[in-house]
Amino acid sequence: MAVEEAALRNGSRVLRTGMGPARARIAAARALAVDAAGVAVAGLCGGVDPALRPGDVVCATELRAADGTAVPVPGSALLAAALRRRGLRAHVGPLVSTERVLPPRERARLDGALAVDMESAWLADAAGGRPLAVLRVVADAAGRRLADPRIAADGVRALRALRRGGSALSEWASALRPRRVLLAGPRSFCAGVERAIDIVELALERRGAPIYVRKQIVHNEHVVADLERRGAVFVEELDEVPAGATVVFSAHGVSPAVRDEARRRGLDVIDATCPLVSKVHAEARRFAEEGRTIFLIGHAGHEEVEGTTGEAPGRVRLVEDVRDAERAEAPDGDRVAYLTQTTLAVDETDEIVDVLRRRFPALRGPGSDDICYATANRQQAVREVARDADVILVAGSVTSSNSRRLVEVAEREGARAYLVDDETDVDVAWLRDASTVGVTAGASAPERIVRRLVGALAALGPVELEERTTTVEDVQFRLPRELVS
Repeated sequence: MAVEEAALRNGSRVLRTGMGPARARIAAARALAVDAAGVAVAGLCGGVDPALRPGDVVCATELRAADGTAVPVPGSALLAAALRRRGLRAHVGPLVSTERVLPPRERARLDGALAVDMESAWLADAAGGRPLAVLRVVADAAGRRLADPRIAADGVRALRALRRGGSALSEWASALRPRRVLLAGPRSFCAGVERAIDIVELALERRGAPIYVRKQIVHNEHVVADLERRGAVFVEELDEVPAGATVVFSAHGVSPAVRDEARRRGLDVIDATCPLVSKVHAEARRFAEEGRTIFLIGHAGHEEVEGTTGEAPGRVRLVEDVRDAERAEAPDGDRVAYLTQTTLAVDETDEIVDVLRRRFPALRGPGSDDICYATANRQQAVREVARDADVILVAGSVTSSNSRRLVEVAEREGARAYLVDDETDVDVAWLRDASTVGVTAGASAPERIVRRLVGALAALGPVELEERTTTVEDVQFRLPRELVS
């Protein structure tokens, strides 16, 4: 309609279709002749899902027609994220197109759909293989008849939201282009993370829900949410665990004080501490027994640092950066040692160790690097990719130290790098001038998130996919004896 066209005038070419499938088919044929990088279908709609309010925006993931045919619309998550950044309530899901206006009772029968309109399914042909987006704003909520006196005010609210949504469409359009996508390898789960997740899954399978887990088993929101759905209960401290219940210690390890508390409370403990973290704990005990001051290079508040510190109380001095290293003190400069958190950036850690060695020539270190093989491998892989990429997307949660380090490593190589939990965190503005995008994942992020990121990029134009593997990992860790059949 003309009012919808007016709301969408934002620099893009707007073709007004008119209402209904016949006019939509004609408009789709006209659009095929337009030289454009992509096609966006935009306008008003009627709500089907009772949760949708007038002014809410629907980004269709699928267009369903009355004859049962369905057209997928990939990449809706990126557009929805752009809308939410503008303060709009955006939803993603199926949209149904019908040949006439449906009353509330008939809308209620459209099982699984978010909204309904009279054009989108037929306008999908306008894409002709080009990227397609569908943005519809709810003008009349589910259960509301057109004769309802509130409809006029709701329509005004919807048109305002449509006008605001137009800028998100422009941002989406500016990101449309063919791209090369470089996949860094190794990426995603390491052996320690796989072991920790396997431990919780096996505990649930063999002992039944609920299984309690102290802290996040690994630092990834998707992994935690998936295990919660299966019956895992994540707690911050042991006093939240019922007496006698099964509790899993996370991959980051715990201090002896936590183990003592678990024994006092009679908890059934399964230890998922990564063997490489256990190695650092053993080194801390050894250095403490030798009477050494231990400079622990790591980040304050991280569970791994807290666990290692607990192994040598009174002996550990936390060193977070070069400045801390320059100020570090020890009662006896000839009896000092250093250890590191396993998920640090290798190059930054080397700088800190160099400062400590300069200040304390007698400094002892671990027998082998504390930074784990997976952290080092992923940093080297992203370093190689960053040299050829305009933008790097790192899949990982903000709580993940090793994922945050991947962002920093990529930035030091000159690439713009961003940490994203999944594709809904991607800002299409980052991709406007990016012809080559690197994608990797922290050691605690599932590979399926990488696939979702690649799918979102492919929805913005043709993608040439290239694997960049710097090394192949074949490390495996044994399960704890409590779970060995």
